[in-house]
Amino acid sequence: MSGILVVGEVQDGAIAPVSGELLAAARKLAGEGVGGGISLAVMGDDLSAISAADAPGADRVILISHPALKDGGTGGYDAPVLALAAIYESTSPDVILFAKTDFGAVTGPRLAFKLGAPVAQDCIDLALDSDTGRVVVTRPVFGGNALAVYGFDGDGPQVATIRPGAFDAVEGEGTGTVEQFDVDDVMGGVRTVLVETVIQESEGVRLEDADIIISGGRGLGGPEPFDQLHELANILGGAVGASRAACDAGWVDHSYQIGLTGKSVKPSLYLSIGISGASQHMAGLSGARNIVAINKDGDANIFKAARFGVVGDWEKVLPAFMATVRDLAG
Repeated sequence: MSGILVVGEVQDGAIAPVSGELLAAARKLAGEGVGGGISLAVMGDDLSAISAADAPGADRVILISHPALKDGGTGGYDAPVLALAAIYESTSPDVILFAKTDFGAVTGPRLAFKLGAPVAQDCIDLALDSDTGRVVVTRPVFGGNALAVYGFDGDGPQVATIRPGAFDAVEGEGTGTVEQFDVDDVMGGVRTVLVETVIQESEGVRLEDADIIISGGRGLGGPEPFDQLHELANILGGAVGASRAACDAGWVDHSYQIGLTGKSVKPSLYLSIGISGASQHMAGLSGARNIVAINKDGDANIFKAARFGVVGDWEKVLPAFMATVRDLAG
């Protein structure tokens, strides 16, 4: 074993929270016998604000700075793939971990192809097989209706993307070393250039970071009820989400979508209103601590996963609930 390479992401000039979850996954593997230490690779054009203290769980932090890696390389995937391939040639990690984000879901398979390595996507757990010394992963199959365990064959590098929320981030302050990695020699192969970044403005808590999420589905009947969901989210200090059906209907933007083809979340409280609970939606809630469901269909699948449920018309239930929340909030 030659260690574990965690591919971190940058958010607002700092190491993104999802990178802490990857470090937790790496620590689990290290605890089961993967030797060689854990390295966190962070890419960008300006990484001056990043320190080892921001990466608890990492034995070393590798900073890769280059103009082509602006915004972490998300503007074009050639640059990060070339940079990571250079790190692999230098350090030969046995395991490479990405988060299943927009960046990781594309960069991970591209790097695996370049290295001639297998890749396991959307994993929710991973472990070391004591017999083979290789990694085994657990991932949803059949639209999230079942879980399957896969192992890596051969003896080359193993690449996996981990679903956000599958692991709790390592807490505390990092004590690893920090080193710079020069990729100037390989950036000549970059074919795509980031021309412009368009940021979608949003208010309140990011859906991926929210501890409380109020989510609406097809049962709301239209876009107007989402105003009430936003009001409730503001009272509770949470964020608003939606099912794919609500997004496909144009009631809210697809950036609100939670599920297998949307975002994965891990709130302490997930309040579902008018959502049936199809397996594709529930796949995005594997990290939720408490699910509360309001649905007029008592046989809705959402109630199988809900800790608390209300069978009734949301138009009658929600106003009373909101009035109670306002009273409790003072």
